[in-house]
Amino acid sequence: MRPLPPVPTGDLPVVVIAGRPNVGKSTLFNRLVGRRQALVADTPGVTRDRKEGVALVRGRHIRLIDTAGLEEAAPDSLFGRMRASSESAVQEADLILFCIDARAGITPADEHFAQWVRRQNRPVLLIANKAEGRQGTAAALEAYALGLGDPLGLSAEHGDGVTDLMWEIAERLPPEKVEEEEEVRAPEPELSEEEEIRPTGPLKVTIVGRPNAGKSTLLNTLLGEERMITGPEPGLTRDSIAVTLHDGDDTFEIVDTAGLRKKARIDETLEKMSVSASIEALKMAEVAVLVLDATLGVHEQDLQIARLIEREGRACVLALNKWDAVEDRTATRKAILDRLSISLAQMRGVPVVTFSALTGSAVHKLLPAVRDAWTVWNARVPTGALNRWFEEMLERHQPPLVDGRRLKLRYMTQVKARPPTFVVFGTRAEQMPDDYKRYLVNGLREEFDLPGVPIRLQTRGTKNPYANN
Repeated sequence: MRPLPPVPTGDLPVVVIAGRPNVGKSTLFNRLVGRRQALVADTPGVTRDRKEGVALVRGRHIRLIDTAGLEEAAPDSLFGRMRASSESAVQEADLILFCIDARAGITPADEHFAQWVRRQNRPVLLIANKAEGRQGTAAALEAYALGLGDPLGLSAEHGDGVTDLMWEIAERLPPEKVEEEEEVRAPEPELSEEEEIRPTGPLKVTIVGRPNAGKSTLLNTLLGEERMITGPEPGLTRDSIAVTLHDGDDTFEIVDTAGLRKKARIDETLEKMSVSASIEALKMAEVAVLVLDATLGVHEQDLQIARLIEREGRACVLALNKWDAVEDRTATRKAILDRLSISLAQMRGVPVVTFSALTGSAVHKLLPAVRDAWTVWNARVPTGALNRWFEEMLERHQPPLVDGRRLKLRYMTQVKARPPTFVVFGTRAEQMPDDYKRYLVNGLREEFDLPGVPIRLQTRGTKNPYANN
């Protein structure tokens, strides 16, 4: 059975949560989408990039956007770039949820940005968050002074007043489009085998790598817009941000993640949360794009990330960024691939794409490589061809002796794809040494064209009926 398609976001009404830092915008976002999707910490400025999700309010889906806190700052500074990203989201909103902190009262920043919001000529719903108890309710009344209409007091953290908020959002949304009834069509023909292995939903891609490798710049270039905050400062991306991108006949759900550093250097609680979010995003991916700074070569932390990708069983594409700054490209590519093949045999044959995310040169090669890696990750080998190859491998190199007795390996089958997983059956097959497993895995990779994806090889022993006689 095909999985149900995801809710399309293209035609959904856009609701943007805006306000100064630390008023609870991300907590409200999580509450409305129904899960902890945005990173939340008791620290101002946690959210830097816009985060999107789909929320259901009174039976209607909306595209909900969480933004960075609005702050006065120079345009070229980090906070200036964060504000520009938030302003860009507000300009496409069908409804703005302008949040203030009821416990803190009205601040000069609230007044300043309330005036700015009024000039956007967009419908606005004023939210007085953190309005728990009598004191919070009384403080919410001060928000009338902002001139944005009746404030709605609620507590996003505890869920108080969120039901009323959903009603208010639903009433302010633009009218729902009424689609004309489609003509009755004849049943579609059966899909061919080649079409069956195409993604039935968005192909899930996660971009991983060390800080400052150019992950967010790459995503911006793919999208053709400044969707992610970028700059020379390392570690700008804190949360995992998902976007949807259409390329030809395929749809990609691409997640940009925070840079992964050595464990010894991760000491702040917020950074630990960022790393945890990155790893969770990788677990949900089908293909991981490992971005390396080609001018620096392969770092030990890059190998650790590659091992994590292999351990999670994901397909991988190696993305060598800043390729325009590499002088000896042939030697650089060889050094990187040699280091990977020596340190991580499971990544042998991994597809490599070289580009410059900053200039956009050759970035168009990435998504086709991702699509090809996904196809290999989903590959299935016919049982007949698999066992003919298996017999040849046994003749070429006999199974080893274990405790003075030779293993009797009988047959092999593929039990699953994503990643390709095979089981060898035979007497005492579970005692097969690792070097013989590597011999079989390398043979599988070469014979059936399975480059760059993890291959799982399991063993199942069969009982000898005369063993106890």
